[in-house]
Amino acid sequence: MYLEQVNPYSISKQHKRDKLHIVERIRLLFDPKSFVEYYPQDENTGYDGVITGYGNIYGQRVYFYGQDFTHMGGTFGYQHSQQIIAILREAIAQRKPIIGIYDGGGARIQEGAASVAGCGELFRMNTMASGVIPQIAIIAGTCAGGAVYSPGLTDFVFTIDKISNLFVTGAKVINEVQGTDYLIEELGGASIHAAVSGVAHFRMNTERECYAQVRKLIDMLPPCYSKERGYRTDTYHEKDLSDIRLLLPKDKQEGYDVCPVLEEILDEDTWIEVHKEFARNIVVGFGKLGGITVGVVASQTLYQNGSIDVDSADKAARFVQYCDCYNIPILTFADSTGFVMEAEQEYKGLIRHGAKMIHAYANATTIKLTVVLRKAYGGPYIFLGCKQLGADRSYVWPDVEVAVMKAEGAVAVISHSQLAKLEGVEKKQFLKEQLAEYQRRYMNSDMVLNRHFVDAEIVPEQTRQILYQDLIRLMGKPAAVLVEKKHTNPPV
Repeated sequence: MYLEQVNPYSISKQHKRDKLHIVERIRLLFDPKSFVEYYPQDENTGYDGVITGYGNIYGQRVYFYGQDFTHMGGTFGYQHSQQIIAILREAIAQRKPIIGIYDGGGARIQEGAASVAGCGELFRMNTMASGVIPQIAIIAGTCAGGAVYSPGLTDFVFTIDKISNLFVTGAKVINEVQGTDYLIEELGGASIHAAVSGVAHFRMNTERECYAQVRKLIDMLPPCYSKERGYRTDTYHEKDLSDIRLLLPKDKQEGYDVCPVLEEILDEDTWIEVHKEFARNIVVGFGKLGGITVGVVASQTLYQNGSIDVDSADKAARFVQYCDCYNIPILTFADSTGFVMEAEQEYKGLIRHGAKMIHAYANATTIKLTVVLRKAYGGPYIFLGCKQLGADRSYVWPDVEVAVMKAEGAVAVISHSQLAKLEGVEKKQFLKEQLAEYQRRYMNSDMVLNRHFVDAEIVPEQTRQILYQDLIRLMGKPAAVLVEKKHTNPPV
C-alpha cells in the first residue's frame, strides 16, 4: 500500500513548494481511518503517480483519485489514466460521488500517443459520469495542456490561491508566439479562473480551507441521480422573518446584497454560494429548506442592477442544468431591470447565451419555485424561472413591478409622436403625467395576478413557510410528459 510506504523526502519536497503531499490531502479530505486504497489490477505494474480509492465524508462513501506530483511530476501516463478510469467506473457502478485532485504536468511526453489516448479515454469516462454522480475537481498544483479538460468536464472545480494553475497553453509559449510577458498566475491562476474565465466554481485561500469546503459541499449534494425529488432530512423549523423587509431598500432602483435575504429564507448556516466571483450580477448556490437540499438562482442588484449578460446567463443555465440532473428543487428570486445594454454584449452573442438560460429552465423537470422580490422587466421576467417556462409555483412580493421595460423607456416609445410635438415646460409636464399613468397601469403586479401569470402575492415574512409547503406537496408530482426525442439541441 503506497499510503504506508510514502517516503518522508517526498513529503518535504511538496512542502518546499508550499503544497501538501497527496497523503496529507487524503487525510484532510476523508473521515479518520476511513480511506481504502485501490490498486491496479496488474500487480506487476508499479506505482504510477496516482492514488485511487474510497473513503467516508461525514459517513458517506466517496470515491477518489489524486495525482502525486513527487512521482514523475504527476503526469498522465497511460497506466495513470487507466487507474483513474477504473475508479470512475466503480464510482458510477456504486452510484457514489467522486473527487479528483489534479497536481501534474499534463500528458507524459515520453509515452507519446499512448498518453494522449489515455486522456481521451478519461474524458469519455468523465462524460459518462456526468449527470449520474457528482464530480468534484481540486486543482492543487498545475494542470496543463490537454489534461485540463478532465476537470473541465466535472461539475465543480476548486482552485487554491498561490498554488493552482490551470491552462491549455503555458505562459512561456504564449509569450514567445505573441511577444507578451504574461506570468503563469496571470494566465491560469486561481483568481483568473474564479473571476474572469469562470472555470473555477470555488477559490479558496489555503488547501486546508479547500478540503473543508469540499466536505461541506459533498454533505449538501445528493450522492447520485435519483428519480425521487428532493434530497432531504426533514428538519423544518419556523424562523422569525419579521425583519426581512429591512434588507431591501425602499427605492426599487437601489442595489442591495441578495445573499442575506436568501440566508433568512434558508435553514441556518446552510448557504453555499457557487461561482461567487464570476458574473456577479446573478447569484447561484445551494442551501437547505426544512432539511431539503435546494438550488438557488437570484438576481444580485449590487452588480449591474441584476441585469443579465452573457456570463450570468451561462452561469445560471449550467447551474439549473446541474440541479435538474439530480432532481434538486430550484428556487429562483427575481429582481432585474433587463439585459446589460452594450454593443459588446451583442457581439459576444447575448441572444445565443440568453437562449441557454431559457432552454435550461424550460427543459428542467425538477421542482421549480419562483418569487419576484421587487421588479422584473422584460426578458428577465421570462428568463428567471417564470410560470410560462414551467415553474410549478410563481409568487410576487407586495408592490412589485412587472412590466415590459422601465417607465422612461416605455413612455418614450408609446408617446413618441406626442412628445415630438411638445417643447419646454409643456413637454416636461406631459412626460411627468405619462410616466405616472404608465406606472399606475403597468408597473405593478395587478395584470400578472389577474391573468394568473403568477399564482399569488405573498408577504416576505411567510416566504420560507410557503416555499417549504410547496416543496413537500410537489415531491410526488407526476413526471413531466416530454415530446419523445433522443435529447434536446441546446444553444451552446
